[in-house]
Amino acid sequence: MKAPQAKKIEKILETHGDKRIDNYFWLNERENPEVIKYLEEENAYEEFIMKDTEELQEELFEEMKARYKKDDESLPYFFNGYWYIVRYEEGKEYPIFCRKHKSLDNQEEIVLDVNLLAEGEDFFEVGSVAVSPDNQLASFSTDNVGRRIYTLNFKNLETGEILEDKILNTTGKTVWANDNKHVFYIRKDKNLRAFQVYRHELGTDSSEDILIFHEEDDTFDVNVFKTKSLQYIFIASSSTISDEHRFIPSDNVFAEWTVIQPRIDDLEYSVEHYEDEFYIITNADDATNFKIVKTKINNCSMENWVDVIPHRAEVLLEGFEIFKDYLVLEERERGLLQIRIIDEKTQESYYLPFSDPTYTTYIGINLEFDTEILRYGYTSLTQPSSTYEYNMKEKTTRLLKQQEVLGGNFIPENYISERIWADSRDGKTKIPISLVYHKNTRKSPETPLLLYGYGSYGHTVDASFSNVRLSILDRGFIYAIAHIRGGEYLGREWYEDGKMLFKKNTFFDFIDAGKYLIRENYTSSRHLYAMGGSAGGLLVGAVVNYEPQLFNGIVAQVPFVDVVTTMLDDSIPLTTGEYDEWGNPNDEEYYQYMKDYSPYDNVEAKDYPHMLITTGFHDSQVQYWEPAKWTAKLRELKTDQNILIFKTDMSSGHGGASGRFESLKEDALEYAFLLKIDRIS
Repeated sequence: MKAPQAKKIEKILETHGDKRIDNYFWLNERENPEVIKYLEEENAYEEFIMKDTEELQEELFEEMKARYKKDDESLPYFFNGYWYIVRYEEGKEYPIFCRKHKSLDNQEEIVLDVNLLAEGEDFFEVGSVAVSPDNQLASFSTDNVGRRIYTLNFKNLETGEILEDKILNTTGKTVWANDNKHVFYIRKDKNLRAFQVYRHELGTDSSEDILIFHEEDDTFDVNVFKTKSLQYIFIASSSTISDEHRFIPSDNVFAEWTVIQPRIDDLEYSVEHYEDEFYIITNADDATNFKIVKTKINNCSMENWVDVIPHRAEVLLEGFEIFKDYLVLEERERGLLQIRIIDEKTQESYYLPFSDPTYTTYIGINLEFDTEILRYGYTSLTQPSSTYEYNMKEKTTRLLKQQEVLGGNFIPENYISERIWADSRDGKTKIPISLVYHKNTRKSPETPLLLYGYGSYGHTVDASFSNVRLSILDRGFIYAIAHIRGGEYLGREWYEDGKMLFKKNTFFDFIDAGKYLIRENYTSSRHLYAMGGSAGGLLVGAVVNYEPQLFNGIVAQVPFVDVVTTMLDDSIPLTTGEYDEWGNPNDEEYYQYMKDYSPYDNVEAKDYPHMLITTGFHDSQVQYWEPAKWTAKLRELKTDQNILIFKTDMSSGHGGASGRFESLKEDALEYAFLLKIDRIS
């Protein structure tokens, strides 16, 4: 079967006097039958090329699925008189949201059975479920396209009746006022930006809803939430580098909204409530790695902030949790997260102990305020996700739940994890890499290694367990995560050094990490593979332009590869909010810098590695046409005979297939691709 080739229709794009010719621009015509035809031809070609792996894909899918407990349920948590549980039933794809009054021994009440709602749908997702303060009503949001545009619905939990209230085009989140009859929610604009907060009164038509706040700056979006104390409702308006918060008491929806601190460029902050004060985590006063301050509720602007946890140059403060007698911090030092507990009465401070060379930990769901019990999570590359209960007074730990890995083959001691530091090209920077492999896998030039990266938005990809990943570890692969600049693994400066006009550091760090792994005899270019999704797809796309011979193959999941065109088009979802990440190409300096690394703009007539590219037709984050255009241009220009396949899920969005196990088929395809090309190399 011959590989598809999209037709060429010349489109000249001119900016700052610079002309770019885009022959595949027309692929953005979502309703054009020829576009659909091309995507379907690419899907048929992918099936043809991967036909010899069908049995392997099925084998991988079944073994991945077999590791999951079919009738699993979440750890119960107690809130407002009820224990809440999310559970799955064997043979069903979707969760069931349940609760039990006061005691886990009491009869279960089903809040929402998503399996019933999803009947007959190709894609279905519930965004959130929120119960009213009097426990009689629930709001829930649904998306049956995958574009992350949710419809809000309401249910009477006493009668089971779905109310007539229905609100379209929302972010999916609701916050209940304490009167049990008003909710706050967020609408999206035509570019899918969260931009307006509305108040809805139960029993009225949504056309009568009251607009509470309109964010007019298109580089900001909005969120709405209730404090842990349940006493205040907040609207947060945020860009990449600036925040503004306003609040009202939860029991007075008609109150005037009070702004804590009006927005200032480069001032970030978020808020929690404790008695007559707000606790705020912020980068104010040059606190690059953040600090915690407090301020009185009735006098809360910035000049009244008082330091509680001062800024420390070597420690990134990522989050905190307030209890009646304790303050709990999430801190990151030299890349590793730690949990620090401060006794507010004695001011004693200590850290919970962790032993893996690379891991992640996090504060869990802690909805109770007057308690000595902290829930926290822990996982590493060799240890399944676990939830612990820690008594902050007695200093004792109890394991509540550990992710079960069924199938009978997993023993943590059979796997080895490491953290190593690669040399970068500048001779000064060290790039952290987390690795895991089976104890029987030896490091050698013949050993396949999959290097994963992201490196954008300050998002850190921590070392965590994956029972899906076992399928390649057990087949002799080493798996590695490159903690490259653009994330916050080594603090806020690690992020700042990988964005805007420093973005190329992200790509060079990944390349240098790959070369270091080869130099240290973990693998060789013939067996080195790269994987990244979304902005991580940009990463691997840029890397194969810079160093096409370094990797034998790449997997680019929903890749953001047409950077310049997308960032020049403010009608595309998320574009304007991304200027603080990539820069605004309407400024010529940023335009030229972006153009210099944009994967699509830099495809050349040369050899490329084997490539698997995936997308979702309804993707709201990275539009399907970016990887479609990239594939078409690669097909036209590449000079090698290596595999290039492009798969579009015609019924999903950015997150892939819905349902508990359907997404495993995507994992099975990716792993089968890697195993296939490693075998033929």
